[in-house]
Amino acid sequence: MSAEATNPATPGPVTPAAPVAPGLPAAARRKSRPRIDLRRLGRAALLGPAARGRLPDAIGHVVEAHRAHHPDADLEPLRRAYVLAESSHRGQMRKSGEPYITHPLAVTLILAELGAETTTLTASLLHDTVEDTDVTLHQVREQFGEEVRYLVDGVTKLEKVDYGAAAEPETFRKMLVATGSDVRVMSIKLADRLHNMRTLGVMRPEKQARIAKVTRDVLIPLAERLGVQALKTELEDLVFAILHPEEYEHTRELVAANTARPDDALAEIADQVRGVLREADIPAEVLIRPRHFVSVHRVARKRGQLRGADFGRLLVLVNEDADCYGVLGELHTCMTPVVSEFKDFIAVPKFNLYQSLHTAVARADGQVAEVLIRTHQMHKAAEAGVIALGNPYAPPAEDPSLAADGERADPTRPGWLSRLLDWQRAAPDPDTFWSTLREDLAQDREITVFRPDGGTLGLPEGATCVDAAYAQYGEDAHACIGARVNGRLATLSTVLRDGDSVQLLMGQDPASEPSRAWLEHAHTPAARIAIQRWLATHPGGPAAEAHSPAGRGTPENAGLPEPAPRDTAAAPAGNPHAAAADPSVDGEPAVSPPASDGSAGPRTPAAHTTVPGAHAAAAVADPPRAASGTTSGGRPRPAAPVARPRGADVLVDRPGAVVRLAGCCTPVPLDEITGFAVRGGVVTVHRVGCSAVAHMKTRGRAEIGARWGDTTACRVTLYAESFGRPHLLADLTEAMALEGAEIVSATVEPPSQQRVRHTYTLQLPDAAHLPALMRAMRDVPGVFDVSRAQPPTAR
Repeated sequence: MSAEATNPATPGPVTPAAPVAPGLPAAARRKSRPRIDLRRLGRAALLGPAARGRLPDAIGHVVEAHRAHHPDADLEPLRRAYVLAESSHRGQMRKSGEPYITHPLAVTLILAELGAETTTLTASLLHDTVEDTDVTLHQVREQFGEEVRYLVDGVTKLEKVDYGAAAEPETFRKMLVATGSDVRVMSIKLADRLHNMRTLGVMRPEKQARIAKVTRDVLIPLAERLGVQALKTELEDLVFAILHPEEYEHTRELVAANTARPDDALAEIADQVRGVLREADIPAEVLIRPRHFVSVHRVARKRGQLRGADFGRLLVLVNEDADCYGVLGELHTCMTPVVSEFKDFIAVPKFNLYQSLHTAVARADGQVAEVLIRTHQMHKAAEAGVIALGNPYAPPAEDPSLAADGERADPTRPGWLSRLLDWQRAAPDPDTFWSTLREDLAQDREITVFRPDGGTLGLPEGATCVDAAYAQYGEDAHACIGARVNGRLATLSTVLRDGDSVQLLMGQDPASEPSRAWLEHAHTPAARIAIQRWLATHPGGPAAEAHSPAGRGTPENAGLPEPAPRDTAAAPAGNPHAAAADPSVDGEPAVSPPASDGSAGPRTPAAHTTVPGAHAAAAVADPPRAASGTTSGGRPRPAAPVARPRGADVLVDRPGAVVRLAGCCTPVPLDEITGFAVRGGVVTVHRVGCSAVAHMKTRGRAEIGARWGDTTACRVTLYAESFGRPHLLADLTEAMALEGAEIVSATVEPPSQQRVRHTYTLQLPDAAHLPALMRAMRDVPGVFDVSRAQPPTAR
């Protein structure tokens, strides 16, 4: 039953019609259809149905509005629907004191004026019969067909006696599911709510506020997404008046004061625009569209002091799409454009069917007038949205195509609605559904991102790679380990922008699992519900333990050694290769890890895990004990002697000098090299392209010629960048071993935003094997880059 319906009811005061903006021009008021007197319709309804075959007088206004959009419409279903509705509701009264039949009549008139087709109007006349009378859905199907029955069932509320406090959210869930098959269900609900809001003054203030809040949080966003601007703007003003009466009154006074001004800046600019288009021989209609109260309030908060041109916008209507751009060119040529205000929603329509060109022109006195340029057909779609599309079941003029991403191209089944229907199935209870629905609808702007296969994903503004993963793969996104955005590697927390290209990188390990930290970056209900459901069914998993008070690290470090301080004593004293393996020699600082919490905090060497020499193999088999330097029994592990492997021979132009390969660039045979003398008579050999070479040259250090000897064995430092996953270190070291590389030392930094940095110093029997080794490391799942050690850029 409608919020205002009782049976019977004590007649109450009639609520005055919703205020019309005082700034509306007289010509526009004359051309607009007057508000229908519902009391007169009620009196006509009390007279009973007309003679058989004649249209009742009470639906005369509905028929007139319907024929204006559909001249050849069959009116017989409307007549029969009215007869059934009037006889069923006879004796029922609204709290305003009017016969209840006036409500379905008013709802039907709203839809008829927006251009709804006959089936929608028939269902709107009957939309409360099943809920409030003895009429059954079976009767509706028998008399009016399956389509009308489906629409009536879709808007019929669930009873509180059956659902209790969950009745309202479950009713909306039922309505949205029905809307997924036929958007006309939501069209009828929006018109129903608009009429109820118009007559809400007879309700208690607290009930007015409750209904207004639901309208604000759920129905106004739905009207926006369905493109029904005519209903959305009036609903916004009615909610504004109830929830913010003081600000509403202040805005009303602003509009009234602007109307009383002797000059009309918008009218003068409109005349100028008409003159420009007349000279250009572009047939166009130039109208002034006053802003509704909420729009005026928003502009006032944004700009402060309002001027005459701020109270409305100019609307230019043309016949063809090409004329829109012709008008734009003339305005930008003959007037002063505000380029920053230009938006092209014709080439890139909004997700709610809206198409228009937006621009602004400035007068000499600094007043700026916004201009909307569109065709008459675009204007109809902008005002009525999906209602203007007619019957979605009607055979299309041409075969409907499927979008590349599998979503229907049919705008009556928009992608956002498909996604909403997907996540609502996973909502565990009505409260979760209700709160999540409000959050979802509050994200009223969408972006489109492109997949590598050419498909697209529609996501709310502010969505991240986590949201994209769950939008594309559903619960299989638990295995996502990273992404490439516009060809560059990015973390899953990266916020996507409209037009981005996104390639999601999926792990091959069946043990992959989502991280609780993902919830901080998940904005879509589908992603949040999927992650929460996995965490709820795996309460003792690593993802949960990592964030418990006793947990250590983050879930991304599964399979990696625990962070431990760098053990400088692990390398035997006097081993010159220990210095060569340390990237910090020669004054070049070692690469520091990110802060363990993923933030960009101070970086210290203590955050590394270093596995030198013979300990590397033990670290793979038993990471915690190997990293801590203890045996399985807890006793200190004695340092195993590390045999010095044979390095590459380097000949320098300083006989008898001790030669050391620089740790900053770790040159290998076939690299072009040069040397510099350092303290102690040691010659350090660098790659020619090393930035340390340029740095020493600028300081006047003399170069010493260097060249490779006969041997090809070498030691090299490699950096591997990967996404964290279980068993990653084991797989990576196995790949290196299969290529014949001996691990001299390994350093693995703690994961940061799911990314892990490894540093390996390796001994190779032949430098020619280096490219194959790097390829093998890159082929390990989760590893996205392997590179030779490079020093920091010299400053």
